[in-house]
Amino acid sequence: MNCCKGAPQIVAQREVTPNTLCGRLVQLLHNRLSPNDLIDGHHPRVSDRFDGLIDIERLPRGGPNASRLDRMLQTDRLEYLDRDDIADDVKEGIHRVWDRVGGFLHSHDHLARITLAEVSDATEPRILELGAGPGTLSRRILELSPGARTTVTDIDPVTVAKLAATHLGGHPRATVRIMDATAIDAPDNAYDLAVMCNSLHHLTPTRAAQVFAEGTRVARKLLIIDVIRPPSILLVPHLSMILLLFAPISWPYAHDVFITFLRAYSPSALRALAVHAGCGIELKLRRTGFQITVAARVRG
Repeated sequence: MNCCKGAPQIVAQREVTPNTLCGRLVQLLHNRLSPNDLIDGHHPRVSDRFDGLIDIERLPRGGPNASRLDRMLQTDRLEYLDRDDIADDVKEGIHRVWDRVGGFLHSHDHLARITLAEVSDATEPRILELGAGPGTLSRRILELSPGARTTVTDIDPVTVAKLAATHLGGHPRATVRIMDATAIDAPDNAYDLAVMCNSLHHLTPTRAAQVFAEGTRVARKLLIIDVIRPPSILLVPHLSMILLLFAPISWPYAHDVFITFLRAYSPSALRALAVHAGCGIELKLRRTGFQITVAARVRG
């Protein structure tokens, strides 16, 4: 799911296989780490408090006070969905598996209900979906809410063309548009809610902070839904389990889920992004199987 311009491109990138990923995990386990290196919040070179002075582009995915192990368990490698050198049929296959897994786990309905709960005070909520990808969230929102109006967006023209060719393109309460989540083409307070689902981890910290600034500008609230980044000491077995579960089903899907967890932002990183965005943004964080972040500007 693409949601911003200027995504870094991979040139002659070495292919990753289950063996190389597992090998990397084994290497991590054999590194000479002190006990404090394994505990989030005890990195010796970083203050426990984010004061806005940190180089935001170098913000660890585990937050300013991430442990050494947590910093090792992150990557700049792109998912297949974000790479131009990956065939469209591979990307479509990843989306199909993602849709089937979400249907089996009932997560599509779960996420749509979480989204609608944030606008329960509006009879005809105006909802902007950023980085919509296949548009699954917006489809479920429209099915569950007879009054909701959605603007379904993605930065990728090919993705938007495919969305427009689905029933979303002709739905009376849906608008499909090309849009950059870091520079939203909409006036202030144009929406009741902006939502980004399973996409923030695709972005660098600088661009992720721009999403906080722009999302809270154009909407009363910004809802960000993403995977939960486990504590670093649990992340290694968690990643191993991902490979065991999904690699036999679809290696491209397993690859992207693996990368997703390495790139996911922790709660402390999300707070740091909001601080860097400025604008007096307040956050409410909770976990309901996913990392739920609700951001809003303090308006006088």
